[in-house]
Amino acid sequence: MNRRERIRDAFAAASGYDGNARVQREVARRLAARIAGLQLRAAPRVLEIGCGTGFLTQALADTDLGGEWLVTDIAPEMVERCRSRFVGARQPAALRFAVLDGERGTPSGGPFDLICSSLAVQWFDDTPAALARMAGWLAPGGHLVVTTLGPGSFAEWRAAHAAEGIAPGTPAFAPVEHFAALPGASIEVECHAERHESPRAFLHALKAIGAGTSHPGHRPLAPGRLRRVMTRFAQSGCEVTYEVVTCHLRRATA
Repeated sequence: MNRRERIRDAFAAASGYDGNARVQREVARRLAARIAGLQLRAAPRVLEIGCGTGFLTQALADTDLGGEWLVTDIAPEMVERCRSRFVGARQPAALRFAVLDGERGTPSGGPFDLICSSLAVQWFDDTPAALARMAGWLAPGGHLVVTTLGPGSFAEWRAAHAAEGIAPGTPAFAPVEHFAALPGASIEVECHAERHESPRAFLHALKAIGAGTSHPGHRPLAPGRLRRVMTRFAQSGCEVTYEVVTCHLRRATA
């Protein structure tokens, strides 16, 4: 099984996502508020990448953004969970749902006036290159607005590994400079801190939201080494930082 399949399966099995993804919920809410302030045409065509259980989809719907939306995720189970959120609910837009690998696949229904994603594209192999590719799906005057994780994320967990001379399995998130180098990019960076009751609670939360897939080539730590890392992490207060990068690209009007 390759890494992309492991990521897909981890999110497919993330039955505890909604109860553990506190930072993800807040980031989606803030992103929806930002999108609500954009100059979009009436009845925009919207593409969402990596919908998960529907945090951003719901937050956008709450802003009464209309139009035609294509809501996608790489995991069919997540697509269905997002779809079920809207069964019988008032919907300001016409929603379509589809399974899509946002980095490798091509969506139907373009070009789009808005392409958006909340804390999903950090799982791509090359996120900046993928965003440049997605920008080609925009209609003239269209916006691409995503949040992703920067390399400062989980600094405390990585520091606990470093203190024991152990390499962490944390994915290598793209440097902020790589997003800033995209043509016309507008970048914002903010940090969100999340405290856990214990190292085990932190690891449980990561697994519950499907975010436990390590970088390629990493081997799980032996129990003794993991205990030493967890002890170091507990000494730091069991707090982790999410460095959230917002990248906004806009296609010029015709």
